[in-house]
Amino acid sequence: MEKMTRRAFGAAGFVLLLATSATLAQQQAPTVRVRGTVERIDGSTYVVKTRDGAELRVALADNPQIASVVKASLSDIKQGSFVGVTAMPQADGSQRALEVHIFPEAMRGTGEGHYPWDLRPQSTMTNANVEQIVSAVDGQTLMLKYKDGEKKMFVPANTPIVVYAPGDKSDLKPDAKVFILASKQPDGTLQGRAWRVGRDGVTPPM
Repeated sequence: MEKMTRRAFGAAGFVLLLATSATLAQQQAPTVRVRGTVERIDGSTYVVKTRDGAELRVALADNPQIASVVKASLSDIKQGSFVGVTAMPQADGSQRALEVHIFPEAMRGTGEGHYPWDLRPQSTMTNANVEQIVSAVDGQTLMLKYKDGEKKMFVPANTPIVVYAPGDKSDLKPDAKVFILASKQPDGTLQGRAWRVGRDGVTPPM
């Protein structure tokens, strides 16, 4: 009886280990950033033509986060706004913005922090709260604060700026410009968990 109990617990432990390993593998699935245009819809899969001409098949993840991207301006950035800024590091330690996206309050905290990005070589992404704004003729300087630090960000007057608006599956249609955060599955397929869709001709700049 004792042997059977030990064997049962051993088997249960093995199953738990497998389940835990599967969960970890899913959590650690590599993130793929997809930028392009929805070419067509094939059942539940979206065929996206990327900027370099490749065709990728992306399925919707369970409970995907879908937001539309609408054109905005420098004046829409307010003190207290939560923003995401792709930028290039400058020699003085500051950052020069390549694009800015403004999050609605419901998305505050999304991706908070400062980390490498792949829009250009050496580019960065900073998702943070706007603590202070200093305006000038040629743009604005933002003081951004996030949970682990802060960054000084210069935003030239001609920087593409967008704001997020609620979106849903109906926005994911042929010819839509998209930016997708997808997870690469063990079988090589892509599963899109966060979708940014341009509205009114806007291309998501991130």
